[in-house]
Amino acid sequence: MKEEILKIKEEVQKHIEESTTLQRLEEIRVNYMGKKGIFTEISKKMKDLSSEERPVIGQIINEVKTKIVELLEEKNNNLNKKALDEKLASEVVDISLPGKKYNYGTQHPINETTELMKNIFSKMGFDIVDGPEIETVEYNFDALNIPKTHPSRDLTDTFYINDSIILRTQTSPVQIRYMLEHGAPLRMICPGKVYRPDYDISHTPMFHQMEGLVIGKDVSFADLKGILTHFVKEVFGDRKVRFRPHFFPFTEPSAEMDVECMICHGDGCRLCKESGWIEIMGCGMVDPEVLKYVGLNPDEVNGFAFGVGIERVTMLRHGIGDLRAFFENDMRFLKQFK
Repeated sequence: MKEEILKIKEEVQKHIEESTTLQRLEEIRVNYMGKKGIFTEISKKMKDLSSEERPVIGQIINEVKTKIVELLEEKNNNLNKKALDEKLASEVVDISLPGKKYNYGTQHPINETTELMKNIFSKMGFDIVDGPEIETVEYNFDALNIPKTHPSRDLTDTFYINDSIILRTQTSPVQIRYMLEHGAPLRMICPGKVYRPDYDISHTPMFHQMEGLVIGKDVSFADLKGILTHFVKEVFGDRKVRFRPHFFPFTEPSAEMDVECMICHGDGCRLCKESGWIEIMGCGMVDPEVLKYVGLNPDEVNGFAFGVGIERVTMLRHGIGDLRAFFENDMRFLKQFK
């Protein structure tokens, strides 16, 4: 058996010396040193040897295997070095070529506008509050004095999960939760996502609102107009605004606030539906029934509320003609806002 082992050693050495690729070297290793290799088969024959021969042959096998491992490692290193040298020799770096261009991310225009609006109201003493997007019908409609027959409760205007749970259609429920928790006086805004089944040039099924609420003693409609006019000046500069009488179940009196169209500058276009104005928010004095619902006495405190569409503010700021562009993830569009 000794002669057989030494013959195998010479054979392996020859194969290793003649190998020219790492793949061939691995084949040699598996063929001789693997679990089903030649040395495994030789080891199985050890049981047929006498007790005197077994330790001698075992030592020879171990020495040969150790030598083969050394030869394999040495050849592996040589082949790797040869491959690297060939790669370096074949690759030529042209230092006159321009460098790689890295594309850096940027803040989405909706997020940038949201942060701007939050900062404006924060400087005026408003708390910034968040609330759940999956809301109860009670907080989204009932607590806001919205009658059960109101069209906003229809399936065409609201995403229902079941009879009592919906995707909120406005951020006003956050105002209810905040009043129940904090009472009066208070100043707060609640920016966030809202959901309505609508999709066209100026509406999407998911969009962003920022609603605000002020509750205290002797709060007037003049306070409301002053704060919102200041907000518009901070966002748009010296741009025309107007308040139109309107109706909301949760405010009385109520109004809608319009801003001069940024696209046509009042001349009329597709975005403003030829009116020259774009409605950005509804507002008004908080209805006494809403105050009663949260346990406040309308004879002691009053307040005003408003809700502004963040997408519409963003469109006016940047002169964007289609609200749907914000959600299409077109990099050619988004890169303009770096």
